[in-house]
Amino acid sequence: MKLATERTSHPDGRLLVVSRDLQRAAPATGIASTLQEALDRWDEVSERLEALYERINAGQVEGEPLASLALAAPLPRAWQWLDGSAFASHGALMQRAFNLPPIEAEFPLMYQGMSHRFLGPHEDVPFPTEADDIDFEGEFGVIVGEVPMGTPAERALDYVRLAVQINDWSLRRIAPLEMKTGFGWIQAKPACSVAPIAVTPDELGPSWSNGRLTAILEVTRNGERFGFVPATEMSYGFHELIAYAARTRSLCAGTVIGSGTVSSSNYRETGFCCITERRAAEMVELGAPRTPYLRFGETVGMRAFQREDGPPLFGELRQRVVEHRPG
Repeated sequence: MKLATERTSHPDGRLLVVSRDLQRAAPATGIASTLQEALDRWDEVSERLEALYERINAGQVEGEPLASLALAAPLPRAWQWLDGSAFASHGALMQRAFNLPPIEAEFPLMYQGMSHRFLGPHEDVPFPTEADDIDFEGEFGVIVGEVPMGTPAERALDYVRLAVQINDWSLRRIAPLEMKTGFGWIQAKPACSVAPIAVTPDELGPSWSNGRLTAILEVTRNGERFGFVPATEMSYGFHELIAYAARTRSLCAGTVIGSGTVSSSNYRETGFCCITERRAAEMVELGAPRTPYLRFGETVGMRAFQREDGPPLFGELRQRVVEHRPG
C-alpha cells in the first residue's frame, strides 16, 4: 500500500491512497482523515485502506492525477523523531578524516530531533545563513505503531507500519559546538524533509530484508548526480533501532525512526549521500576538502530505486535552499 498527504489548511493535511504506479490518488474519505489518525487506528482501518488501494490499482476508483496535487510530507508532524547512525562506513570515514577515536558503544547511536514539522517534498528550505555550512543527509526511515516498552528486537518489526525516505538537513558548523556540550542537537538540526510517498514494507519486495531497507538512494545537487548509493551496509536493522528506542519507554503510534546517512565503503564508485562525507574523503585522499557546502539557490534531489531503470519507491524529493527572511 502507498499513502501520501495532500497539503490543506489543516496542519496534518488530508490522507491519500496512491496507486502502485504513482500516477493517481484518492482521498481516504470515511476511513481516516489524516495519516496520524490512520496510525492511531491501524488495526481498524488498514484493511479498508488496502481495499481502496486495490480498487485504485484495478481502475475501479478514478481518483486524481497525483502530479496535480500539492503534497506535504506523508506525516507533516509527528509525536517523535528518533534518528540513528546505523551505517558504520559513515562514522569510520569521519574518524579517519578528522583523526577521531572510534565511538565505543555496544548499542546503536541515536538522537531525538525536531518532529513538530516535516517539510514537504517540493518546499523551499529556509536557512538563516550560508555560514552555518548547510548540508543534506539522505536516509531511510520507518513509521511505527504503538510499541510497548521493552519490546525485543525479534518482535519489533511487527510494529513497523510504513517506510519513508528522508533528507535530514544539517548545519555542520554548529553540530560540533553543540556536541561538545554533552546535550542534544538543537540549532544544528532543523526540520527534516520527507519524500511524498510512504509505503508498507510488503511494497518494497527484495529491498526490505532483515529489518533493512536495501534500496539504492540517488542524490543530485543542481541536477548533477552526487551519489547513487546502495543501502546494503546498515550495521543495525530497524528492528534493533526500535528495540533500543523502546527499552525504557513506549513509542507512540507515529514515531519516526531514521537509519542515519546512507553510506557505502565503496564510495569511490557509489558517491555520497551527504556533503560532509565527500569532504572527508577529499581530506583523506587529497589532503583538504574541495566540495563546498550549499549556497542559497541550489537544489537538492533524492530518489530511491530497487534498480536503476525502475520507478522511484517513494516519489521524488526536490527542493531549493533559500535564505530565511523574518517577518
